[in-house]
Amino acid sequence: MPPMHQQPYVGKSAFAHKAGLHTSAISRRADSYEHVDPAAVGNHTRFLVSDLSGRATIELKAAEFGIELDGAAVSDLVDRLKRLEHEGYHYEAADASLEILMREASGWNPDWFDVESFRVVTDRRVDRSFDTEATVKVLVGDQRRVAVGEGNGPVNSLDSALRQAIGEFYPELTRIHLTDYKVRVLDSAAATAAVTRVLIDQSDGEEVWTTIGVSENIIEASWLALRDGLYYGLLRSGHDQD
Repeated sequence: MPPMHQQPYVGKSAFAHKAGLHTSAISRRADSYEHVDPAAVGNHTRFLVSDLSGRATIELKAAEFGIELDGAAVSDLVDRLKRLEHEGYHYEAADASLEILMREASGWNPDWFDVESFRVVTDRRVDRSFDTEATVKVLVGDQRRVAVGEGNGPVNSLDSALRQAIGEFYPELTRIHLTDYKVRVLDSAAATAAVTRVLIDQSDGEEVWTTIGVSENIIEASWLALRDGLYYGLLRSGHDQD
């Protein structure tokens, strides 16, 4: 059973803080909001980023990730985060995607793989069973790979195909597994044309991280979250970050 984020003291959200004045105060006098040192119970302080966040929160969150941002990068990131949150992103629930976004703002561009295209096809058979197949075309450096994956749905098939395409270059991906997949329709009034938010949890057996994707196309939203998750996994594995 996965641990509950809301558990007192040890839960992921037990020492989480949001909004500008609150986080700014924490950075100056932590004991004014935290009656015990989080490290004493094996936890740590977390700062949540949303469309309400200002420069102070962004700077604190970047420091939490070990990222250095100059003043111009912080200002640009504040504006970009507000725009993305307006589009449907919710970075409070997706720290891994947020870290990738912040690293990109600092000039980080690992270029581990570049996706040319992907396609997903689902067939309904005579016996009413379904078969889903994904084809992914990627570039890793100057090498091109095309892979086909089958699974019990679009996300599983895409995950399988992408791993086949880049697995020979990044064998550490065999330790990373998808552990949860959540979908939320953001505008139910738009019916099947609604924007969809997808949250994906992945784990390497030591840590669980969450990534996010938003699109009117549920497969694209899933792909964005899946791609970020694998990027974060490679980052955690200590791959070259330059």
